[in-house]
Amino acid sequence: MVLLVGGDPALDRHDVGVGHPERAARIEAALAGVDDAGLGDAVVHLAPRRATEDELMLVHPAPYLEALRAFCEAGGGYLDPDTVAGEGSWDTALLAAGAALAAVEALQGGEGDVAFVAARPPGHHALADQSMGFCLLNNVAVAAASLTARGERVMVVDWDVHHGNGTQAIFWDDPSVLYVSTHEWPLYPGTGAVHETGGPGAPGLTVNVPVPAGATGNVLRHALDDVVAPVAERFSPTWVLVSAGFDAHRADPLADLALTAGDFADLATRVRQFAPRPGRLALFLEGGYDLDALRRSVGATLAALLGADYRPEPASSGGPGASAVEAARRVHADGVSAGGGP
Repeated sequence: MVLLVGGDPALDRHDVGVGHPERAARIEAALAGVDDAGLGDAVVHLAPRRATEDELMLVHPAPYLEALRAFCEAGGGYLDPDTVAGEGSWDTALLAAGAALAAVEALQGGEGDVAFVAARPPGHHALADQSMGFCLLNNVAVAAASLTARGERVMVVDWDVHHGNGTQAIFWDDPSVLYVSTHEWPLYPGTGAVHETGGPGAPGLTVNVPVPAGATGNVLRHALDDVVAPVAERFSPTWVLVSAGFDAHRADPLADLALTAGDFADLATRVRQFAPRPGRLALFLEGGYDLDALRRSVGATLAALLGADYRPEPASSGGPGASAVEAARRVHADGVSAGGGP
């Protein structure tokens, strides 16, 4: 098994100021987690590249891209109360989106079995024409759109503790994309209710499993097994992309779920089963703001995907949320096919 790793901290010029949780040290922690997993020669580092305007315009309209570029080049500032951009943020965002595309291209070329992109800023909150939630460009959406433009069917699994409102909105009515999110509820950004299931052109192809504070890993495993797996089987994706946020960890300062590094390893093992074959699974770093928890969780996740023996924390169980999973199961029990009705 070969793991392709994208992201280069040396090129990071996205300055968010002192004290901001979405800091450059997150990438160093994630990459340290890759080293901790002991994968050795299985790890191949991808050369960095910038996404082109044409690639970004598969998701983001040109006026938005131009306005964001100009804002950054003028010195930047606050785009909203949480989201900061500086003079170097535009270039760093291009590299993050480009790393996502490079990972997909390398997998398509048969260079690896799975890819992990450790780049910032994260992306899943970014709408087509609006930055928010620390996110400037929607990296996973850009990667998914590049695949659907070539006729692929893409499943996006978002296990970040916050709902990926941007990714959901971008693909809301797209029958080529199945979007799945497990997230704490209620929590920022306030979207991702269980009844949000997709537009008229893609009924049932948005699957939200909102769980309460304190939920443990067994709840999310139950969600993937009993809610998501049947939908994935009907959809039959040709690619699986993961918005791999690690802020559902019990140590994370921005949320209140109770997962461990071992839980993320288990989630990754289940998600791998949704991919049709090796070389069709890529993970993209989203949240995760406790550096030690992020490091352990990344290492455990990637070790599980490559069959390595590294699990620094056991899986968790016993928390609330079973009823939330059952509610989601009932919503999606009848099932739909891509482009079809219930």
